[in-house]
Amino acid sequence: MKIKLTWKIWMLIAILALSLLSIFSFPPLFMSSGVVVKSIDSNSSAFREGLRQGDVITSINSKDVNNFEDYTLIASSLNFSDESKITISTKTNSFTFISDSPQGIIVSDIPKTNIKTGLDLRGGARALVAPEVPLSSAEIQDLIAISNERFNVYGISDVSIKQVSDLSGNNFMLIEIAGATPKDLDNLISQQGKFEAKIGNDTVFIGGNEDITYVCRNDAKCAGVESCNEFQDGYLCNYRFVIHLSQEAAERHAEITKNLKVNSSSGTSGRYLEKPIDFYVDDKLSTSLLISEDLKGRASTQIQIQGSGSGVDRNSAIEDAEASMKQMQTILITGSLPYKLEIVKLDTISPILGEKFNYLLLLTGLASLLAVSIIVFIRYRNIKLSLAVLFTSFSEIIIILGIASLIKWNLDLPSIVGILVTIGTGVDQQIVILDEAKSKREETIREKMKGG
Repeated sequence: MKIKLTWKIWMLIAILALSLLSIFSFPPLFMSSGVVVKSIDSNSSAFREGLRQGDVITSINSKDVNNFEDYTLIASSLNFSDESKITISTKTNSFTFISDSPQGIIVSDIPKTNIKTGLDLRGGARALVAPEVPLSSAEIQDLIAISNERFNVYGISDVSIKQVSDLSGNNFMLIEIAGATPKDLDNLISQQGKFEAKIGNDTVFIGGNEDITYVCRNDAKCAGVESCNEFQDGYLCNYRFVIHLSQEAAERHAEITKNLKVNSSSGTSGRYLEKPIDFYVDDKLSTSLLISEDLKGRASTQIQIQGSGSGVDRNSAIEDAEASMKQMQTILITGSLPYKLEIVKLDTISPILGEKFNYLLLLTGLASLLAVSIIVFIRYRNIKLSLAVLFTSFSEIIIILGIASLIKWNLDLPSIVGILVTIGTGVDQQIVILDEAKSKREETIREKMKGG
């Protein structure tokens, strides 16, 4: 059996190779050992030394950590005292600290693939949230719509927010996020996201569509991490991005700055106004920027937002700066939540279906493909056609999962059913094509015999 490798087949092979890389990475994730940090208490000694969420722990006190079970056994055997020295090694760094209590570190096994799954397959975190003031059903629905918009800007695709009520008629929000820890959810909800830009005591603009008409994102020309500098405890990276103000906000800026004096003794090159513009998030000062003399009394609709992130090394500082920039952009786009929120209850959601279901689903899928190939072979008595059907269906699965991994699509039960239906429909179409091709070939043979 000889197969002619045309350019279309080579293209298919290339797409399959890229899809496999998207699913398993290189080197393959299933060959990695260790545990990944899901969350870490910011007040812990490990956090102060530089351990961060996403780091892969490979050993504790020189004892190898290959999986979650190893981590649990080693952590439980640690003897905490006033002088307990703990050394945690990751794939990139080693952190040594003194601790007299267990650290607030939550870990999990390293995922075997880049495929993201939903709440029913992976579990996550759940929070029962109460607004600071009693709300009607209509007001709760408005709050849910705004919260959904904020989470979607953050890039959280598998999030469920719904209204619940107690026996007294009080309305709450129930928020569930796949793959998140309770601490992750706490961090997302705890901030109201109130943004204010002030010059002195005067507010120039606030976050949201009323004052801000455009926020630059995902464009290196007007947003990104600009510079990283080393200091005593690590690295500091600066970010900047451009926003466009409404005409009303720009005129407000011109009105506030027109009477400010120019101060050239600020210790920096250039001439700036005597007061900076201060950025506040939830009433806490985030950063301050000097205002150039050129902007005095000028209704400029373009403003540059700046900030910084820090880390023990350059890469972690860049990641922290990018995360801070993304959070600031989200607050500026969506504005503040209309009410402060209080978390009434916060807990972990166990997967409804679990890993056993994933294994059975994979086994069922492979068995189905094999059964279809056997039926095709019995129908056509041609092993080449049978292998073609099997290879085509298998390729469809790999390409779909590769794209899902690339775009970080959370696969839940309904989406998996949809994929299986699509593949089943594809098999039906292949059989129809084979029957049509066989019928045309038989007609051609009969026509040749008549012609002879």
